Amino acid sequence: MTLEDLKVFAAVCEAHNLSTVAREMNCTQSAVSQHIRRLEKETGLPLVERRPRGVVPTGAGLILHRAVREGLTALDDAMRLLDELRTGRHGSVAIATGSTTIRHFMGASVKEFRHTFPDVRLEFHTERSSERCLEALRKGLVELAWVTITPDVRGLEQRPVIDLDWVLAVHRDDPLAERPALSLADLSRTQLIRPPAGTSSGRQVDERLGLGPTGATDWDTALLLAELGLGHALVPAVPGVSSRPDPLRLIPVRGLVPLKVGWAARQWSALSPSANAFADTVIAHLDAWGGTAGEHEAS
Repeated sequence: MTLEDLKVFAAVCEAHNLSTVAREMNCTQSAVSQHIRRLEKETGLPLVERRPRGVVPTGAGLILHRAVREGLTALDDAMRLLDELRTGRHGSVAIATGSTTIRHFMGASVKEFRHTFPDVRLEFHTERSSERCLEALRKGLVELAWVTITPDVRGLEQRPVIDLDWVLAVHRDDPLAERPALSLADLSRTQLIRPPAGTSSGRQVDERLGLGPTGATDWDTALLLAELGLGHALVPAVPGVSSRPDPLRLIPVRGLVPLKVGWAARQWSALSPSANAFADTVIAHLDAWGGTAGEHEAS
C-alpha cells in the first residue's frame, strides 16, 4: 500500500469513474485499476463495485475512503505548516520581553517586520525580569527572549546585540545638571533611583556600587520620577532616552560596566525562519543605532 494508491483510491471514490481519474492524473485507466487492485489485495476485501455507468465504493470502500480522506487532509495541513516553517511566510513568533523592551528596542523593528511578513503574528509575553524571560524560554512558551546577557545561563544560547552605557537622569534645575560626567562616588551622594534588585541590571548596579537601600523601579518610571524632580534615575542609555525632551538632563556615569543586552534562544539553528527574521530585524535596527555588542555566544 502506497500513498499514491490511497490518493488514486480517494479520487475514484469521489469521481465514480476510472477514466476521469486517469485523465486528471495523467495516467492510463489500467494504471488506475492497478492501484485499486493492489489495495483490494492488501485489505482482502472488494473496495469498489463496477457498474455500467461507473464505480461506487463498497461498504469496506466507504470505511477506507473516510479514513484516507481524513489522513490526506491532515497530511496536506502538515505539509502546509512545514512549508510555512521553511519559508517563514506564515505562522507566529512568540517572544519573551521585559516591560520596557518593545518601547525602547523593538518599535521600528516590529513595524518593518509586519510590513515584510504581514501573515506572521508576533506574540509578546511580558515578564518582570530577564530570569523570567529565560524561564519562559526553557519551558518552550516562547522561541526568543530579549534579556540582559549574563555568563551563567546554561542550556540556552545567547546572542549579544548592544552595549548600553549608564547615565544619570536629573531634572534640568538640579545642581548636577551642569556636570559633564559623574563617578561612582558621586552616585553615593544622590537621591538614587536604580533598577530593581531582582533584575539582572539591578544586580549589576548593586555589585558595583554597594549602596544601601535606594529607590528602585523600572526604567520608564525612574525617568518619570526624575522629570518630576523626585530623584536621580540611574538607567541604561537605551534607544530613545537621549531624545527625551526637557526637563531631563542625561549625565554619563563613569566606572559602571555597560549593560549588555540581546537575544536568547534554546538553539539558534533550530529557530523558525520567522523567528530568525524578526531577531535579525531587531539586530539590524539596533546596529544602525549604536552597533552590535559582540559575536554569538552559547552557554
